[in-house]
Amino acid sequence: MPAAGGTTHNLAWSRMHESPAAGADETPRAIARRIGKRFRRRLHGGYARSKLRMDPAFAAATRQLGGTAMPVLDIGCGLGLLGFYLREHGYAGDYFGLDLDAAKITAAQEVADAHYRGLSFRVGDARALTGFAGHVVMLDVLHYLERDDQRALLDAAARCVAPGGLLVIRNVLREPGWRFRATVAEEGFIHLVRWLGSPPCHYPDRAEIQAPLEAAGLACTVEPLWGRTPFNSYLIVGRRAATGAGSAGT
Repeated sequence: MPAAGGTTHNLAWSRMHESPAAGADETPRAIARRIGKRFRRRLHGGYARSKLRMDPAFAAATRQLGGTAMPVLDIGCGLGLLGFYLREHGYAGDYFGLDLDAAKITAAQEVADAHYRGLSFRVGDARALTGFAGHVVMLDVLHYLERDDQRALLDAAARCVAPGGLLVIRNVLREPGWRFRATVAEEGFIHLVRWLGSPPCHYPDRAEIQAPLEAAGLACTVEPLWGRTPFNSYLIVGRRAATGAGSAGT
């Protein structure tokens, strides 16, 4: 669900980070199971295990962000699964997760406090965000906002990307085909069962995401991120040049 709040990344976050224990099983299934077991509620744990095993977005984002200690802002972080997944794969920077769902933020912070240091979660709206500089991630956020609000969020997120940083977006794109229809049906179902509080508002097409990012000086790539799912998901990555100048790309 979309989210996040106004703050800076210079908060008093701990610089101590937890890594998997030596000899721990590092297969994707084992990592998903380990993260899932750390949630107090069975519903959250089961969702985490399934999501981390089935959804290719976590591995894709980790490949993009791996090898850097630049802080990460995760807009619409939900239960904080990306932050935990990054830690399990050796990411040692600060992670800041933002979401509008207070119950999910509480659950995420409980897991972080017990098992993963240097991860902070807050409730708030990312469109008002100021002061953060680093990588920014948005997984399945934009289509829960109206068109104008999507543009405002993209503009705010792009402003937070540091020189040499990335804006990593996974979102369904509006285009003809059975994958898009399957995605719309799935979104209707998860709203019906009340996992998400807000129904989809506007499915953006490629240009509605790419154009604002390029206008903000980010060079963009767009590629399918279907994995083993039937959904019409794409990975959109905007990169700011290390000099901070940033030239548009496709």
